[in-house]
Amino acid sequence: MKIHTLDLEFRRRGTVASYLLESDGDLALIETGPDSTWPRLRAALAEVGVRPGDIRTVLVTHVHFDHAGAAWRLAKEGATVWVHPAGLCHLADPSKLLASATRIYKDRMGELWGTMEPIPEDHLRVAENGARIPVGSTELLVVESLGHAIHHNAFLVEGNLFTGDVGGVAIGGGPVLPPTPPPDIDLEAWRKTLGKFRALRPDALYPTHFGRREKTAEALDQLEDELLAWAGFICAGLEAGKGEAALMPEFEAWANQRLVDAGVDEAGREAYRVALPFAMNVTGLVRYWQKRAAP
Repeated sequence: MKIHTLDLEFRRRGTVASYLLESDGDLALIETGPDSTWPRLRAALAEVGVRPGDIRTVLVTHVHFDHAGAAWRLAKEGATVWVHPAGLCHLADPSKLLASATRIYKDRMGELWGTMEPIPEDHLRVAENGARIPVGSTELLVVESLGHAIHHNAFLVEGNLFTGDVGGVAIGGGPVLPPTPPPDIDLEAWRKTLGKFRALRPDALYPTHFGRREKTAEALDQLEDELLAWAGFICAGLEAGKGEAALMPEFEAWANQRLVDAGVDEAGREAYRVALPFAMNVTGLVRYWQKRAAP
């Protein structure tokens, strides 16, 4: 099996990847990126001699725009799209996703994400936990992986674990950081997922943001440590009576300094900010703690 890392160049190089798998003449694509990077995805496929219509199997880890936004375009080219059971309804009818994102991004919606169109039922398949999806002479194991989103899967094939967002964001050689946007952050579920990943003993991790990472046990430990540190920072601020608006600049300064301390240069820090917007991470963690505190 061969793995091609396709850089979708979302706002800059090295922030969002699609992964093309080749096995005995069969092709599968893991993650499509947003609709806004569809021209770049087509160009990246062409660079390895592949047309969109050659791909018959598409797998998305979850339905957020930067992971599944262009899935409908591959479906129009004839592909079958595999998605977590809780995400299937959103690909069949993306109106709620579009409405929610438009409220957040307003007039930047098209520029950042493009659009989504419904995927017909006959081009959608449910990727159940434990299912094995054939690609040529190999199989991908579906690994339900909650914590970042309630509709999140990872995919294991020949020791390679494609982790979406729940395996963290790792730009270049920088640290592995947790994306914590609203509305589904669940620390307990996330830590269980990391335990599940450790038990699989993968040879390499392939986060969507961005690229192959070895030393997998070290990466998963670092991610868990960062997740707890981020959640602890927000919890302490809430306990001190600070609101979300006050916490945002404080968290941004704190998180940026952690990147500086880790030796990440300004270009690398900007790439992290593109892949991992700090304000949304605050919103997600505030929501998590408020839900925990609710009677």
